[in-house]
Amino acid sequence: MIPAGFDYVRPSSLEAAIGALADGGADARPLAGGHSLLPLMKLRFAAPSLLVDLQGLPGLSGIQRENGSLRVGALTRHAELQAAGLGVISETAHKIADQQVRNRGTIGGSLAHGDSASDWPTVLLTLDGSVTAQGPGGQRVIEAADLFKGYLTTSVRQGEIVTEVHLPALEGFGGAYEKFTRRAEDWAMVGVLAVVMESDGVVSDVRVGLTHMASTPLRATAVEEALKGQPLTAESIAAAAEHADEGTNPSGDLNATSDYKRHLARVLTRRALTRAAGIEG
Repeated sequence: MIPAGFDYVRPSSLEAAIGALADGGADARPLAGGHSLLPLMKLRFAAPSLLVDLQGLPGLSGIQRENGSLRVGALTRHAELQAAGLGVISETAHKIADQQVRNRGTIGGSLAHGDSASDWPTVLLTLDGSVTAQGPGGQRVIEAADLFKGYLTTSVRQGEIVTEVHLPALEGFGGAYEKFTRRAEDWAMVGVLAVVMESDGVVSDVRVGLTHMASTPLRATAVEEALKGQPLTAESIAAAAEHADEGTNPSGDLNATSDYKRHLARVLTRRALTRAAGIEG
């Protein structure tokens, strides 16, 4: 389909982009890679009056390591993260859609869009990351736990632009991302991100996040509680994974019923934890 008519500007600075969004009012939207917003526009689910193209803004792309953490520019493309050798972060990037999408889509755009079926929101929440947003009122940091408010709804305010994404470097952790799709290029029917650290023969830290099991990404806290302090074995992982669907609310659709998605969450959690632990499955 053809989207509704709109105006378009491509500012040369972040300040000019923020100003353009302010001048455009409530119906102005920032445009990063476009792979989330443009399909909605073609289906007429979104009809912004103004698109403010962020491509080419200086200083908003690239990956930097700082004191055990990663600072990722919001316009960093999935393909750059895929090639960066960042363990489970790069693995997740590699599993986003296809290479053409990864060459254009950006991490900041995906997070600001807030689709619970996409992959980066689960990464940010599971790893206790944060984003920096800048708008007319200045700059602020939004923790992952405060960012996702509902389906396609985040706490990024009208007129704000996500400029940076902050993630831990995961030193000492094993990690894996398991994703079940109907076709390779699709959004996740269900996805599970698992990172785990073992010390003195037991699990000292474990984090498990769920993709598309509610209107926002979720932490599988029951799994984490069941596994932490236990020996890191196939048996302990299998037992903990049985709690993966607790507290979830997946919606049934043409691809799967809600009960099937709960089953997938348990299966994929076991697989992700097994790979993260380096256990032969």
